[in-house]
Amino acid sequence: MLNKWNSLHLRINRQILFPASSLIFSNSTVSAAKLDFHEPTIIPTSISPIDPNPIDPVRDIVANLKNLGFRRFIGENYIRNFDGLRLNESQVDRIIDCLRTESPDVAVQFLYWLRSEYGFKHSRYSSFVVSHVLASKKRFKELRFVLEQMLQEEGSDSAPSLCELLMNSFRDWESNIEVWDMLAFVFSRSEMVHDALFVLAKMKDLNLKVSIQTYNSLLYNLRYTDIMWDLYHEIKVNATPQSVYTTSILIDGLCQKSRVQDAVLLLQETAGEEFGPSVVSFNTIMSRCCKLGFAEAAKALVCMMLKYGLHPDAYSYNILIHGLCVAGSMEEALEFTNDMQKHEVKPNTLTYHILAKGFHLLGQMAGAWEIIQNMLVKGLNPDLVTYTALICGHCQIGNIEEGLRLREEMLSQGIQLNAISYSVLLSCLCKSGLVDEALRLFHEMETAGLNADLVTYSILIQGLCKQEKVLKAIQLYDEMCLKKIYPNSFTHGAILLGLCENEMMSEARMYFDTLTLGDLTQDIILYNIMIDGYVKSGNIGEALQLYNQLIEKRITPSIVTCNSLIYGLCKNGTVAEARRWLLENIMLHGLEPSTVTYTVLMNAYCEEGNMQCLFELLEEMRAKAIGPSHITYTVVIKGLCKQWKLQEAIRLLEDMYAEGLTPDQITYNTIIQCFCKAKDIKTAFQLHEEMLLHKLDPTPVTYNILINGLCLYGDLKDADSLLFSLQKSNISLTKVAYTTIIKAHCVKGDVNKAVVYFRHMVENRFEISIRDYSSVINRLCKRCLISEAKSFFHMMLSDGYRPDQQICEVICNAFNQGGDISSIFELAAGMIKSGLVPDKFMRK
Repeated sequence: MLNKWNSLHLRINRQILFPASSLIFSNSTVSAAKLDFHEPTIIPTSISPIDPNPIDPVRDIVANLKNLGFRRFIGENYIRNFDGLRLNESQVDRIIDCLRTESPDVAVQFLYWLRSEYGFKHSRYSSFVVSHVLASKKRFKELRFVLEQMLQEEGSDSAPSLCELLMNSFRDWESNIEVWDMLAFVFSRSEMVHDALFVLAKMKDLNLKVSIQTYNSLLYNLRYTDIMWDLYHEIKVNATPQSVYTTSILIDGLCQKSRVQDAVLLLQETAGEEFGPSVVSFNTIMSRCCKLGFAEAAKALVCMMLKYGLHPDAYSYNILIHGLCVAGSMEEALEFTNDMQKHEVKPNTLTYHILAKGFHLLGQMAGAWEIIQNMLVKGLNPDLVTYTALICGHCQIGNIEEGLRLREEMLSQGIQLNAISYSVLLSCLCKSGLVDEALRLFHEMETAGLNADLVTYSILIQGLCKQEKVLKAIQLYDEMCLKKIYPNSFTHGAILLGLCENEMMSEARMYFDTLTLGDLTQDIILYNIMIDGYVKSGNIGEALQLYNQLIEKRITPSIVTCNSLIYGLCKNGTVAEARRWLLENIMLHGLEPSTVTYTVLMNAYCEEGNMQCLFELLEEMRAKAIGPSHITYTVVIKGLCKQWKLQEAIRLLEDMYAEGLTPDQITYNTIIQCFCKAKDIKTAFQLHEEMLLHKLDPTPVTYNILINGLCLYGDLKDADSLLFSLQKSNISLTKVAYTTIIKAHCVKGDVNKAVVYFRHMVENRFEISIRDYSSVINRLCKRCLISEAKSFFHMMLSDGYRPDQQICEVICNAFNQGGDISSIFELAAGMIKSGLVPDKFMRK
């Protein structure tokens, strides 16, 4: 009796909370049965090993949790005397199971505590017990959290075993339906769709109802598959109340498959229902319509939206405005922007960004800038994306000054440029030959903490090579390699191309030969650059030698390789050999001749005047279904013009438009020049009007041809009128236009107008040389206009140009023929003063 009493007394004294520092939980993944088999004997430190009534830790923990509550249970005063205590998975299952009925909240807290404090991995059973507790209390967020943690540990393909446990151990439990439904939902949200579908199948067998949230989650995951429609049919059969989200998911699935008409029909079917059309659904369809290029259909959807009592939001308008901008309908896009404001929908930063980008795509940077001004008026500040679009637009049209100004504006507003903005500016600066400015901008980019990539380095290296700053390019190349940015064929190609374009062929070959030591010259692109460089420099022999080298290395040439060599052979005057290349070498390597191949050969035959071979090649192209380009047609037109077949050239021009090809300025200039030579000035100007009609801006060469035609074969007054109108319209002209009309007026004897045009040429900052003065003086002298020649000679002297020996001799001869001896002496004195020695004729 005494022993029993002492034992009982000891147990009563020990029924207190176990300390967190002394509880050690077994976290084995072995089954509960195995854990029970190996369960250690728990012996309190103050009890003899022969005590017949050892303490049951599960019973004591449950009792303490019930009596003390969870907060007092984990207090420090109750956990001192239980070092060495171990709990395994099976014991934890029993504790939670015992607590679930009388102290359900404590069961949940105990599960959380073990996991958070000790990383204890709970069994499926414990997780499902707590899940049912949470479901019964409508604590669905926590229910989802518990199941998510369980599925993270269980992984995919765990649905069959979990469903079996639910059916066998929890069938009649309260809130069992909610646990099943949440399990399917969590499987779906965890992208374990097959497991989710398995759970749904089991729920159907057990006649358990699936919530629309679970269905929606599965529909979303399956929206790009046909299974989506089976699931939707199940929703309708089960009469599950749908939500607006259900319709939105179905419409998104249809739109992704470009089934826009079916999506609209679904909208119409659900009209009037509680889950009927929403603004989101309309936006989805409108977005897809615009991506497919059906901006008009998107506009019609706005009307339908209003019909159903829905009001477009900012996102709706942005979708439509973007679609119209991409289609080039900027006026309509601006109209819808105004419509937004009428319906009290404020345009946001994205709206203005879309409009600015639309103007940028059309090259209308003035319109883009106006959009930015409107943003500022509305109190909206342009963001990085908007500025980047503007910088790209200005740089594309070569307006680097405006691009740099925008950069300054961005920095002043505290907006840091991104790598794209810098790269675009660097590229534009290099293309403009402003490489030093590009290097300064590059250093600014690095100072801002932006890392230059391979593309950035390649842009700078190519720019430096084009400016013949090869040493600096190599320095940048080494710097790039030190940063472990390894060059590719594009980088090597940039250096090679730069060297070749500057006709530094020996340096290019040295660089190329260093690459030959490695595997880099397996890249046909590098060979193509070198071969093309040799061809353009007129060294066809070295080009052919490199071709033979790549054949020896068993590197397959490309059609670009062959085109370069064919061009070189044609340039070298061996057109027959070039055509043999077309027939033999291209076919030998299994290559197909390209449009460029035929165009190069056709141009060579055109230069020879061999129109028969030219047209044979044109027919061969058509037979092989190789479409001619606008350059091909230009070559043919040039050949027809050489044979004075002008009407055929006009018909070919019309054929180009019929085939969807747009002639360029060179095409028109070729025909216009031919009509001018044929003294058909009227048709030449009709062709000029046709260019304007097709929105093709004539080049300065076009106007040079027309002015020259009027001067030679037309009315000089018309040439004066044309030049005057061009000056008034600020249309760019070349020096040739002025020298042509000056020459014509000299021939006609109208020196005053010649002088006026000469002055215009000077005012327009064209480079004037002594040869320009000499040319005019020489023509005046030939026309025996001695006084006028003398006047022009004095104008030259007053402009600060020293006469050369030739011009002095010309004008001296003119003075001599006119008997103007005093002027000869004056000229001789001037020559001696200028360091020139009068010749024998002048001295005589």
